[in-house]
Amino acid sequence: MKLLNTEIKNKVLQSMIQILDRDKHKIIEANKKDLNSFNKEDQAMYDRLVVNEKKVNGMIQSVREVMIQEDPVGKNISSQTLENGLKIINKTAPFGTIMIIYESRPDVTIEAAVLAFKANNKILLKGGKEAINSNKILEACWHEALQDNGLGKEWIQLLNMNRAETQEFLKNPTEKLDLIVPRGGDKLIAFVKEHAQCAVLISGRGNNFLYVDKDAHWENSLKVILNAKTHKISACNALDKILVDVNLPDYKNRLKELASLLEKNKVTILVDDATSKTLSQYNLIENESVWYEEFLAMKCCIGSVDGIQNAIEQINKYSGGHSATIMTQNNNSAVEFMEQVDSAAVYQNASTRFTDGGQMGVGAELAISTDKLHHRGPLGLKQLVTNKYYIFGNGQVRN
Repeated sequence: MKLLNTEIKNKVLQSMIQILDRDKHKIIEANKKDLNSFNKEDQAMYDRLVVNEKKVNGMIQSVREVMIQEDPVGKNISSQTLENGLKIINKTAPFGTIMIIYESRPDVTIEAAVLAFKANNKILLKGGKEAINSNKILEACWHEALQDNGLGKEWIQLLNMNRAETQEFLKNPTEKLDLIVPRGGDKLIAFVKEHAQCAVLISGRGNNFLYVDKDAHWENSLKVILNAKTHKISACNALDKILVDVNLPDYKNRLKELASLLEKNKVTILVDDATSKTLSQYNLIENESVWYEEFLAMKCCIGSVDGIQNAIEQINKYSGGHSATIMTQNNNSAVEFMEQVDSAAVYQNASTRFTDGGQMGVGAELAISTDKLHHRGPLGLKQLVTNKYYIFGNGQVRN
């Protein structure tokens, strides 16, 4: 795609802000059609699907935040002049065409597109069929903003394809794809990795862990656990697994207090063998596969571990590599945990719910990457560029 100057990109985004504000009620009405057609049994997906005035205002804010951020394209990464006189400059450059595949979140249609566009990428949006009416009107808003500023609709396109058509498109794309980002569960990720012919950046499952160390502040631990588990169950940064150190003072009564708090807040509890000796009224974790699950529900596992190393080993074995927290007043233990746990975000004494572009100072995000190449964590504006070398010579040849 042609390199656009920052001024024209920001004009498109300013137009988009005005259009979203103008068409707020039309967007909400379109979303109601999707909600009326949706099976509400999947509460987490239903929550992600909802668009209300607050959500539209959030979309507007996302566009505004990206608009005022520095353009990430064409920035010098390094510059050197070799002994032979060659001048070599390494600069940031757009990826080209990005495809994102996501379910039930119309706000992604705004956040993904605004980031890709400001970073001078074309984006193909493959939203779920459950959000088709919401996504169509948001695409129309984008197209109006582009055309009002003399640009073509091809910069931001919504793909309406079923599973078979998507598979064929991934295998034999009708245009060059440079990057695909699947946002969803293991089945979606496996599907994309199997069929894609270009780079795939994984926005993986959550299945986040919290470890209560023997030196934890107990009241803070309860507060953080409750927030991480119940604040928003549909988010990939929600808490699923709690590990309590058996060396915690008054361990058995602490377990009972934790279980009582979670039960009072309507969280279903599963326990491992060691924990069941104290919390015998709860169902056992009968299958190891449960430790790998991302619940996206008011449900959690409580396990018992003997020491920080056992906690680290269990987290690294079962977690999705997204977020993990240690509750401890011992800073040395916190550093040990944070260095050894293999997750995109590691916390001391804070909720996993902060693994979010806006909360972490990145702004709008395309996804939370659990890959290690080329970036791990929130994919914001600065992460949607690659690099390119510019070499200036004066007739040099290699001997």
